[in-house]
Amino acid sequence: MTTREFDIIVYGATGFTGRLVAEYLAQAYAGQERPRWAMAGRSLTKLQEVRDLIGAPADTPLVTANADDPASLAAMCNRTAVVLTTVGPYQLYGSDLVAACVETGTAYVDLCGEPGWMREMIDKHHARAQQTGARIVFSCGFDSIPFDLGVFTLQEAARARFGRTCPRVKGRVRVMKGGFSGGTAASLKATLAAAARNPSLIALLTNPFALAPGFQGPSQPAGLLPEYDRTIEAWCAPFIMAPINTKNVHRTNFLLGHAYGADFVYEEMMVAGLGEMGKAAAEALAKMNPLAGDKGPKPGEGPSKEERDAGHYDILFVGEMPGGERIDAVVTGDRDPGYGSTSKMIAEAALCLVEDVPDAAGGVWTPGAIMAAPLRQRLIDKAGLTFTAG
Repeated sequence: MTTREFDIIVYGATGFTGRLVAEYLAQAYAGQERPRWAMAGRSLTKLQEVRDLIGAPADTPLVTANADDPASLAAMCNRTAVVLTTVGPYQLYGSDLVAACVETGTAYVDLCGEPGWMREMIDKHHARAQQTGARIVFSCGFDSIPFDLGVFTLQEAARARFGRTCPRVKGRVRVMKGGFSGGTAASLKATLAAAARNPSLIALLTNPFALAPGFQGPSQPAGLLPEYDRTIEAWCAPFIMAPINTKNVHRTNFLLGHAYGADFVYEEMMVAGLGEMGKAAAEALAKMNPLAGDKGPKPGEGPSKEERDAGHYDILFVGEMPGGERIDAVVTGDRDPGYGSTSKMIAEAALCLVEDVPDAAGGVWTPGAIMAAPLRQRLIDKAGLTFTAG
């Protein structure tokens, strides 16, 4: 691909999460020649306002583009190596942008947690993206980078210790301070609405291998009911992001030629606590619907900087070998998952595509399949994440 005007265009920079991404790039890479980046959105006036609000340099380029105008999307894509988009729900606003990136050979990263739409994009564009060299990478935020790279880290350690990968891995969210983003909630609601209109989507949404076309692996734990996990001696509750994270982990395994094994079993739950109090907490969490009512942020809204800075998360991964051996990995993040940490992760994922894996083949990828090790190092160095195994 010929050198383009920009390394990254942040599309949706006037939205809450997009603004955080732009602010991160402005601060983390202040005074540096690279990356060459720009802010994009529908309104030039709003882009100017956000540029001033976040303290970005006055000469930060601004690009107007609209999800309803495919020509403007194509023009934007032709100017940059990577489009970083926070404009969701993607099933409502993202299809034309993916198509434009594929046709122009432009890399793409998003925060998508919408498996029905992701499968549609895989079926429509994977082969063409391989031809044009476009690297399309979904789910570059809290869903699903910590989980995708957490499993990768555990399996790397398992190979070193046991000479083979673990056929079963459990993801256990031990701490999560700070909620999901308004965009995540909107995406989940849009997915449920789409399933109501098209019941055939339900089979896809409930299939752990929905993002691995043509492959059907072994039965997977549903994780829909509270349970006592004897491995960690704690009660666990369903984890709302498990349905998308597990699909992405299985797609990573699929794209890597089943590097974790064709018989790989993976599940995620949230740790509720110990003893009878833990059991009661797990049962209460299982009944809770975080999408009910009008609580929580709307798309475009979010917590204060103080709230984002006070957030953090800790995820344990437990690998089990057939002989009973166990190996653990832990991923932590230093900001709230839905905003503070997510905005840093997607920015570094975009930079990783440009700087660390520029020659990777085109196609519809996961972070763990196309850039696991270099992205992990970036997240450790720049984004406040830790990855440990042993």
